[in-house]
Order: sequence, then structure tokens, then C-alpha cells
Amino acid sequence: MVLALRLRDALARLNPALPAEALDHAFRKLTRPEGADLLVRNRALHRLLVDGVTVEYRDAGGSIRGAQARVIDFADPAGNDWLAVNQFGVVENKHSRRPDVLLFVNGLPLAVLELKNPAAEDATIWSAFQQLQTYQTGVPTLFAPNALLAVSDGVEARVGTLGAGREWFKPWRTIGGETLADAHLPELQVVIAGLCAPRRFLDLLRDFIVFEDDGGRITKKMAGYHQFHAVQVAVGETLRAAQLQRGAQRLQAGQGRYEAGRKPGGQPGDRRVGVVWHTQGSGKSLTMAFYAGRIIREPAMENPTLVVLTDRNDLDDQLFGTFSRCRDLLRQPPVQAGSRAHLRELLSVAAGGVVFTTIHKFFPEERGDRHPMLCDRRNIVVIADEAHRSQYDFIDGYARHMRDALPHASFIGFTGTPIELTDANTRAVFGDYISIYDIQRAVQDGATVPIYYESRPAKLALDEAERPKIDAGFEEATEGEEVEHKEKLKTKWAQLEAVVGAERRLKLLAKDVVEHFEKRLEALDGKAMIVCMSRRICVGLYREIVRLRPEWDGTDDERGALKVVMTGSASDPANWQPHIRSKPRREALANRFRDPTDPFRIVLVRDMWLTGFDAPSLHTMYLDKPMRGHGLMQAIARVNRVFRDKPGGLVVDYLGLAQELKQALATYTESGGSGRTALDQDEAVAVMLEKYDVCCGLFHGCDWSHWTTGTPQQRLALLPLAQEHILAQENGKERCVGAVRELSQAFALAVPHSEALRIREDVAFFQAVRAVLAKRAPGDWRPEEDIEHAVRQIISRAVAPEGVIDVFAAAGLAKPDISILSEEFLAEVRGMPQRNLAVELLAKLLQGELAARRRKNVVQARSFAQMLEQTIRRYQNRAIEAAQIIEELIGLAREMREAHARGSSLRLSEDELAFYDALETNDSAVKVLGDETLRTIAQELVKTVRANVTIDWTLRETVRARLRVLVKRILRRYGYPPDKQEKATATVLEQAALLSAGWAAV
Repeated sequence: MVLALRLRDALARLNPALPAEALDHAFRKLTRPEGADLLVRNRALHRLLVDGVTVEYRDAGGSIRGAQARVIDFADPAGNDWLAVNQFGVVENKHSRRPDVLLFVNGLPLAVLELKNPAAEDATIWSAFQQLQTYQTGVPTLFAPNALLAVSDGVEARVGTLGAGREWFKPWRTIGGETLADAHLPELQVVIAGLCAPRRFLDLLRDFIVFEDDGGRITKKMAGYHQFHAVQVAVGETLRAAQLQRGAQRLQAGQGRYEAGRKPGGQPGDRRVGVVWHTQGSGKSLTMAFYAGRIIREPAMENPTLVVLTDRNDLDDQLFGTFSRCRDLLRQPPVQAGSRAHLRELLSVAAGGVVFTTIHKFFPEERGDRHPMLCDRRNIVVIADEAHRSQYDFIDGYARHMRDALPHASFIGFTGTPIELTDANTRAVFGDYISIYDIQRAVQDGATVPIYYESRPAKLALDEAERPKIDAGFEEATEGEEVEHKEKLKTKWAQLEAVVGAERRLKLLAKDVVEHFEKRLEALDGKAMIVCMSRRICVGLYREIVRLRPEWDGTDDERGALKVVMTGSASDPANWQPHIRSKPRREALANRFRDPTDPFRIVLVRDMWLTGFDAPSLHTMYLDKPMRGHGLMQAIARVNRVFRDKPGGLVVDYLGLAQELKQALATYTESGGSGRTALDQDEAVAVMLEKYDVCCGLFHGCDWSHWTTGTPQQRLALLPLAQEHILAQENGKERCVGAVRELSQAFALAVPHSEALRIREDVAFFQAVRAVLAKRAPGDWRPEEDIEHAVRQIISRAVAPEGVIDVFAAAGLAKPDISILSEEFLAEVRGMPQRNLAVELLAKLLQGELAARRRKNVVQARSFAQMLEQTIRRYQNRAIEAAQIIEELIGLAREMREAHARGSSLRLSEDELAFYDALETNDSAVKVLGDETLRTIAQELVKTVRANVTIDWTLRETVRARLRVLVKRILRRYGYPPDKQEKATATVLEQAALLSAGWAAV
């Protein structure tokens, strides 16, 4: 789906040395991308746009030559053909669609903007989002070259990519990157000026879109504004630090805290690029990959070597995995150094390479020795993950040895937690912050969700002597401090580990965790992580939990809801061995845990998966290990990932780490961060109670006391009364649906707090009423109903065992056959005491029936839809009473039923009746032809059209033109009024487009 002339002109203009044969070859490749599905074709086209199209042609001497045909001029935006089109019509198969705005670059539709009227009641950014999903299904060819999707309702705007769920459509908050845009500017204006400006749009296309390929599934991602501008600034700072070319961009600080380039790393040639501080969960690993791809492509860097540095093997593996999945962006596969010797071999190259290593491999064989110089090129960049954690000192620390090995390399640090003000070593190596994106900014943007904190030591019924004590001088728990040798048994760590791991305490802990998490699962779908002090405690707690819930145990890695993930060896105790797995087996478990549909729901860890591990559906962390500082901040950030409509994560503390959290927050705010590391769960409870009061106000005067005491039948009988109560209020349905949705999210955050459990049954009642009010009749399915949710409805056991409340049962009626709408059923509806509910139900039924007819008979459906819309509007404006509306709707239902039965009286099939209606048979000029002639025309039209359509006929103008001629010929032959023929022909072809898919399948 391209503008062919514009594309051919651009290819010729950008490739003047290539002959027509080569340009035709490029055109064919661009218009016929290979791939089994849309995302695969999109990836293939993206590579062609960025790298050019490989073509072959014969030169004057007859030899076959190869070349790269450029599709886009990235160096000069003005060298491209830019075009924005409003309401561009696209037809594919039987679908005709008109996106609001298409942005074409050199004839290729690279961006689609779907806009909604801010004054329309149902027009939201999410209805625009759903429309884009419908377009992708109906006219997928339009999206094959797509780079950007944007939606706006005039108030809000969001941007995303092909295949992204709604939670990944994010705001774009800045225009030039210097500051956040003024809050009073329309968000759509910020998107257009900040992202669709030609230079920035081309940068996004080339450097900030990635297709993560894990070998089985492709995920398309684009940079957020904080990633986009951090990388742009970091590239400028790298060139300054390496003294290779242009100076740094100096940008100004914004509100929030979002910054890019406020403090440049230092002086030209000082090799200190700076530190990028982007809060955990906001895509730091991906920012590193975008930076790597961009700096590799920078001409001034002359094919640089990148050394990606971590301080732990598991982090090295995780980051290497991210870069490996982004290898298209890097234009080369990254390599992991397996040993010191391998690292030295990888760095002894003349140019290029993306090398992953742990920092320990830079240490010389003997302490005190100097590391041999490996390479003295200036175009080497060391990219350090979590820079502040390692021992960066210049005496005998890793910084010295890296400097010895790579004396002219430049250093850039990425961190999810701030550098402490007293940490001079990190600044000496990397420089100061060049980009900041803090917790508050990330939560406001929807890049992360807030974390709540619940202190729970008191829930374990332990005597004072049995309670673990953590004094102020207690050393941080690190990998090397587990009890492994007898000489450590007397340390504070060993003493505390013995108390924490006491059998009686583990039994109480297991019971509390099981009860707590099961209550959490009732309200919020997802997973949990339990962090223990030692491997011994992990194994012991696993045993106690399995004793309570045997069904959670799994005999092998493929089964079971509960697992321990830890390392170990053959010398460990026999009862630990089932939990000790090889690296590939641990990775398989990690993939299971990341999968939100997998029954593996709870993992016990000591220190694995606490940094760099992403499982978005993880919403609860049980902390039973002393932690502080960066380690604590990074661990709790496991629960802040965005997942569907997950409202937040919860950290449950069994050791009393509130002081450590406060200290971590103090460090954070000292560094200039805004937002809070963890919010007290009492705040979530307060929000929940506020939303609860709103809902109670909506139901004031409605007695639902039987909900908690009655039988399922009595509970069901409450629903018609409750619906009537809501529908009788002005905008009652919309207010109720919105208020209960907000209460459900707040409840999911607060559960299992005692206040949440106190109002649980009332929440279930409100959810039940919302469910039936929001539900549509069968046949009137809309895509938004298929959106997966994390927030669960807790209504299932209250009303229906299968958890589905039928709209008719909730109104006290037997479920009707929609296609019949019998007189008995209509009489039953007319007799309902709840008049507003009767209107609502009839409207749902008729909308469902119209949705079904729209797929068969376009004229009939259009006519009835107008009548229904007018009737409902009069009711909503309170122009007429409910009783009168019920009569009108019943009359409309009868008309629809009779229209459906007309086919048999006219001796026409369903398809023939649809074409009969397309002939405007109510028009007086047409009526004179008589029923018999019109019936013959309809039958002949079906026969002719059916014989001439193919699967892709709507895309082929030659076939459409031939059909138009055939239809007009039939109409003329039977004396159809000449002035009506054009309109009738158009309607017949529209009707044919609807029916032909079914014909092709037969």
C-alpha cells in the first residue's frame, strides 16, 4: 500500500547512478515484503528502509553487479518527499478503512495517527487505539512499512508501535529534549512537534526502533522520549570525551525530574562521558542497546569497539541476552568473553566489536601486578551497568586495571539508582549525570507502576526472643556472607540466619505467605517472589509451603507453581539437590516465570533474579532478608514493571526493613530524585476507601444487604434492582462503570489489608453490577472486550460458579434467541418493573442484532441503525419517558424481525435479499418496475457478481471496473432508472465486498 509514483521518483532521485532495472528491483522488494505475518514483514521492510535495498543489474558489458539502493535520505531530511494525508481511503479484501492521518515519506506510509473528537462521549484515546487494531486486521498491507502509531482524543496523546499492547502506548513529553513541554500544550501538539518533525522522525526510524528476536517471537519496541534524548546527548558527550569531533549538546533541566545534558561529563578528551540515571524498570537495558547501536553508526567513531561491563555473571548474561535480541540495531552479533584470555583476544582487534565481560576479568593474575595494555585506540567505549556498585578506585581497584588495559577508552555509566554524594570514585571514572529520569517521572509517564510497602513482622506470632533483630551496624547481606564455613558461625550474619531460619518461624512464615498471596490473587492476577537470607532457608521455606499446598509442588521443571532458583554444587546437602539447576535449566524456569499464563507463580530466591530480571506480571515481593542501599532499591524494583492494568507492586517486609528503605530514599532525594521508592500500603487503603465512598454514594438508597447473606438466586435477584437504580440517575451507567473500575484497582493494591477484606463483599457487588451494565449483547462484540486485565473481578463465587454473569439472567429473564425476538419475550420485557433496565436491555439486543446484520445486509443494517440511534438519543436527552421508548424499541424489534422474514415471502435467499435491498426498492421511481422484475435483477446480480469476484478483488481496480460495467449492464437491461444507476451500482459493490469473503471460503 504505497504511493507508487512518489516511491519510484524517490528511488530515482536518491540513486542516480542505478539503471531503471535496478530501481524496478528495489521497488518490487519494497512493495512485496517477505514474511508469514505482519510483524515479520514490518521487520524486513524496516531493514530495507534503514540499510537500503540490495539490488542486482547488468552493466553495459553484460556483467551482473550488486548495489544498495537508498530508500530514504537520512543525512538531509529535506531530500525526502514528505506528505500528510487526511482520511486516506484504503481497501483490502472486503475491508475499506479511512485512517485519520497518514504520514508518507517517499511514498511509504510510515506513520498512522488516529484522532478522536474530544466532544464525543465515547471518543477516547483507547477507542482510537482499538480502531488501529481493527485497521491492522482489516488492511494489514497499510502497516507493513509502519514505524509509528499515534492516538489522540484532543486532550491526551500516546505513541507506540505495531504489536504493542495499550499499556505500551506512552506519552511523548518533550519537543526539543531540553525540558518537558509546558503542561498546557496539547499532548498531540507535543507529539507532532517533538516526534514527527522530519529530523527527529528520521532519527527515530533509524536508531530508536528495535525488533527483539528471542528465536521464536519478535517484539517491536521504540524508545521513549527519555531514552531518545539520553542517547542523543550521550553520543555528543562521547565524542567530546574521546576528543573525536563535535561538542556536547547542552540541554536545560526540566520539571520532574527529567534531564538530558544538564551537566556535561567534563573537559574535551577527558574520557569521562557521564552517567545516565534512569530509574529501575524504565528500560535502562534497552537505552544501553540504543546507545550502542547509535555510537556504532556514528561516522566520527570510525567503527568503535564497545566493552559492556557488569560486576556479576547473571547480570552479564541478562544484558548480553538483551543485546543479542537487538542484534539488528548493533549491525553485528555481540560476543561474551568466557575468560581473561578470551577477553584479551577479543580486545586485541583493529576495530569493531561489542564485547561483554564482567569487571573481574580485568584483574591481573597476581594482586599488585599491572594489567597489560590491550589496545590504545581512542574509539573504544566502556559501557558500565550499575557503575556505582563496583570497586572503582585508582590504587589497586578495577578502574586502574581497565585504564592500564585500555588507556584511551572513554567510560559511560548507566544506573537505575543514584550515585551517593560521597561516592567520588564513580564520578572520577565516569563524570557526572548527563541524563536523569526519576521514579516520579516514570510513574507519571506509565513507564513503571508505583511500589507499595507493607510491614508484616507482627503477623508472625513469635515470642520476643524468637524475633530477628537487625541493629544499625549490621553489615549488608551479600553473596559471600552465607554460612558456608564453620569459622563464620559466630558472626552476626550467622546468628541472625539461625533465628530467621528457625523451624517454627518458617512454619508461621509459610502460612502467612500462602494466605496473603492467595488473597492477593483473588484481586490481582500475577506472580510473587520470596527473598530469603540463605539457600538453607529457601529450601526449608519451600518444604513448609508445599506441606500446606501440596498441589503447588512440581516433580520436574515443567510443572509446579512453586520453585527455588539458586546455584549450588554436588557437595551441598542431599535435600538441596532437587533445587540446584544448571544455567540452561534456570533460564528455562525464568522463561516460565516471565510467561503470565504459566502456572509457575511463586519463586524463592536468595540473590538470583534480584537485579536485571524482568517479569512484568510479578506484583508481590516477600522480603525476608536484610538488605539496604542500592541492593534493596534494585530488589524491590522487580515489582514495578508495567503489566496490562496492574495498578502497582507490593513489597511485604517480614524483617522490619523500614529504616533501610528510609535511608535508601534519603540517598535518592539527596541526589535530586523526586518521587518515593515505596509508598506505605496505608496510602493505598486510603485511596481504596475514598473510591469505596464514591461507589456507596452511587448506590445510596439501594438495599444490597442480601448480597452477603442470600443464596446465589437471591443475589442474582438483586441485580435488576441495582441496575435500575443506577440507570435512573443522570449518566448513571458511565459514572458507575468508571467508579467501580477505579475502586477495583485500588482494592487490588490494598488487599489483603483488613480494611480491604472488610469491604470485599461490597466490592464484589459493585463489580457484579458493573459487569452486567458494561456487557454487550451477543453479536455486538467489540475489540476492547478482548483486552486482557490483571485486575480481577471477585464476583465469580458470589453469583455464578463459572464467573460469567449473563445480562439476561441478571435482569431476571430467560436468554432469548436474538434472531427471533419472539412476541413472548418482548411481552416479558414490556412487563418488567425496572423500566430503565428494560430500555438498556432492548437497546443491547438490537445493537447485537444490527452487528450481525451489518455483516450480511448493509442497507438494512444502516437503515435500522439510524432509527435505533435516533430513539436512544431522545431517551438519553430525557425527551420522552421510558415506557414510550420501550414501545418504540419493541416496534423496531418487530420491524427487524419482519425484514428478516421478507426473503421467504419474496422467494429470495439471504444473499439475494441483500442485493434486492441495495436496489433502493422503496424509491417510487424504482417501485414501478414491480417486485418480480426487481427479484430477477437481485438474483442475476448475485449470480454475476459471485462468478466474477476473487479473494483479492477489492484490491484490483481492473476487476472492480469490470464488475461496475456488468452491474450497470444488468440494471439497464431491466429498465432500472438511469439517474439511480450510479448509486445502486456503488451500493451493490459495497454489499458484494461484505458477502464475497464468505463466498471465497465456500
